[in-house]
Amino acid sequence: MKTQVAIIGGGPSGLLLSQLLDKKGIDSIVLERKTRDYVLGRIRAGILETGFVNLMREAGVSDRLDAESFAHDGTIISNGDDQFHIDFKELTGTNVVVYGQTEVTRDLYDAREAMGGKIVFNVDDVQICDAKSDAPYVTYSVGGEPARIECEFVAGCDGFHGVSRRTIPDEVRKEYEKVYPFGWLGILSETPPVDDELIYSNSKNGFALCSMRNSNLSRYYIQCSLSDSVDDWTDDAFWKELKRRIPKDAADRLVTGPSIEKSIAPLRSFVTEPMRWGNLFLCGDAAHIVPPTGAKGLNTAASDIHYLNNGLVQYFLEGSSAGIDAYSEKALARVWKAERFSWWMTSLLHRFPEQNAFDLKMQQAEIEFLRTNRDAQSVMAQNYVGLPY
Repeated sequence: MKTQVAIIGGGPSGLLLSQLLDKKGIDSIVLERKTRDYVLGRIRAGILETGFVNLMREAGVSDRLDAESFAHDGTIISNGDDQFHIDFKELTGTNVVVYGQTEVTRDLYDAREAMGGKIVFNVDDVQICDAKSDAPYVTYSVGGEPARIECEFVAGCDGFHGVSRRTIPDEVRKEYEKVYPFGWLGILSETPPVDDELIYSNSKNGFALCSMRNSNLSRYYIQCSLSDSVDDWTDDAFWKELKRRIPKDAADRLVTGPSIEKSIAPLRSFVTEPMRWGNLFLCGDAAHIVPPTGAKGLNTAASDIHYLNNGLVQYFLEGSSAGIDAYSEKALARVWKAERFSWWMTSLLHRFPEQNAFDLKMQQAEIEFLRTNRDAQSVMAQNYVGLPY
């Protein structure tokens, strides 16, 4: 097969890039190692920046998002029973919306199918070949049968464990990583959310987050040990611990129920440089990971897609390589700012094993400064709703 852009990975990043390119008449093929149902079964975050929403609109895939998403004009920060509101709308003039990543992915799959987009599922043994040449190609197999795609560019949207990043030689690739000494235990429950906005909670018992998917689907998290397993936590134990970590008024109105999904996610910050090698471009988790505090994972991937899509459109429609030549530098500049924000929020709200009395006082002082200083709130709000592309 031949195409202009081979896209490795059929998650939201790869699908969005394929959809945007198709709208401009640029051909692509998406390779996904799992099935559509498997991809749609993955539970992920659901807070979308304005930039991401605008990309979905540009791609012609925003009808359901616009109709069903929930606008969040701010968020609540709590410190024990004390709490205060950060007003995104007042401070920045914009907001974020809540719309599950699963639904984003479903909408993109439906759009690709409606436009006759080429997606190959259940691929194995993917190899990216001759990425430094003018004629790269991708080999893979499906059901043991070998196949090959000849292309002009390869977009690696295949996540942290995918083949794309590892295709860049070790002597070229530089990696930066911070592994946090805790994880997040999260549950999904068919219960009304405890609040109309998210509650980020710092407590002596550890971090907690109250979030939502819709008016009767809630997502809650608590900080947990990396040695914990899901089997260690019954639903009752989770709800009891969550109530210990959120303000009393929120705990009193919390509606509990059986979990329909429960998982533990380790936290890490990770960036690889560069994000381009020859005609291979890395996007999203293939190039960078953020802790979920602040909801930057999917949104940072979207900014990568924005830069790459614009560069490829410029190349194919205008004959200029300026956009793709600047891709890595532009993407990384925004990625590192998102990494800083996610690191800051994680440091602000979690309990760390090595924290001493001085460290805890500094954390409390930082929260108090945020509570009382409008400029500090404005900086947080600007980062939360999303820095400009």
